[in-house]
Amino acid sequence: MSSPHIAVYGATGHTGRLVSAELRARGREIILSGRDPGALKALSDELGGARVHQATLDDPAALRELAGQADVLIHCAGPFTHTGKPVASAAAEAGCHYVDHALEQHHTKWMFETLQEPARQAGITMVTAMSFYGGTGDLLAGAVAEGLTGIERVITAYEVSGWRLTTGAKQTAELLFADTRRITYTDGEQHVGYVEPRNAVFPFPPPLGPRTMIAPVPFSEVVTVPRHVRARRVEAQLTAHTFEEEQAFTSEHVDAATRAGSRFTVAAQVITADGGSAGQVSGQDLWRLSALASVEAAVRIADGQGPERPGVYGPAEAFTPGPFLRDLERLGLFTLALPGKAEA
Repeated sequence: MSSPHIAVYGATGHTGRLVSAELRARGREIILSGRDPGALKALSDELGGARVHQATLDDPAALRELAGQADVLIHCAGPFTHTGKPVASAAAEAGCHYVDHALEQHHTKWMFETLQEPARQAGITMVTAMSFYGGTGDLLAGAVAEGLTGIERVITAYEVSGWRLTTGAKQTAELLFADTRRITYTDGEQHVGYVEPRNAVFPFPPPLGPRTMIAPVPFSEVVTVPRHVRARRVEAQLTAHTFEEEQAFTSEHVDAATRAGSRFTVAAQVITADGGSAGQVSGQDLWRLSALASVEAAVRIADGQGPERPGVYGPAEAFTPGPFLRDLERLGLFTLALPGKAEA
């Protein structure tokens, strides 16, 4: 029996290269895909030879052909506002498992509302929002909330410094912060409409301490967390200083070593009527964390260790969040602190 093939769409971007290199290091059969055949061939040569498949977003036949050759497709090419629908649809039509790095709320909502039934009929697993932003918070929220009842509020808070945006990430940020139809989750319901951003203070544990935050930020937790945590309110926040750093929006062409210098702490606070609980991860290089999280997801799905039933899932729905985070910690991606009940 042949080894499962894992396709990487957007393979020549920063995240795609990290994903492709990690898969090759694990001895996986990979297919490199994107729009630029020359760049794909060069990456294939760097990796010691790998199959290459050119496919542009406006060529649905080529995208379906790509998905038809693979067992799992990892989608790395943002902004997913533009790229998500054609690539995910091709995977569903071809019966190919799928993992994406989206943090955009509306793409994630579209995945659940539109591709749930096609995924079930095709017998495939589709995991959306397996990204640093959104995905890390979803996993943490699931791990921290385990066993808690009467949850009033879930807050995921991102403290990030040294973030150097790629071209795709810059385009995504511009789209997100220009969106006037943001999704929020309050009073136990999802809402769509204009949201007035505010400054908040989040109590990160030492050595960080309290930080001024932008709240809410339009990440995917408001869509994914309520699917597995019963809460009245879900909100994501980001440190105000993250986008105040001079080079954040002017660093599209920095080298990989510079881009790897980002530092982060992501915390989840679950508030109940009688207290609640919290957990966090702290580490360096948010790009590598995002890449390896998607690799972990894809490899498990390829090896038959994904969800029992086909369908569309968020990260903490697809995989038991505490153990999944522990496995990422063992890869050296971060230091993890969870409540004792969630560490098993």
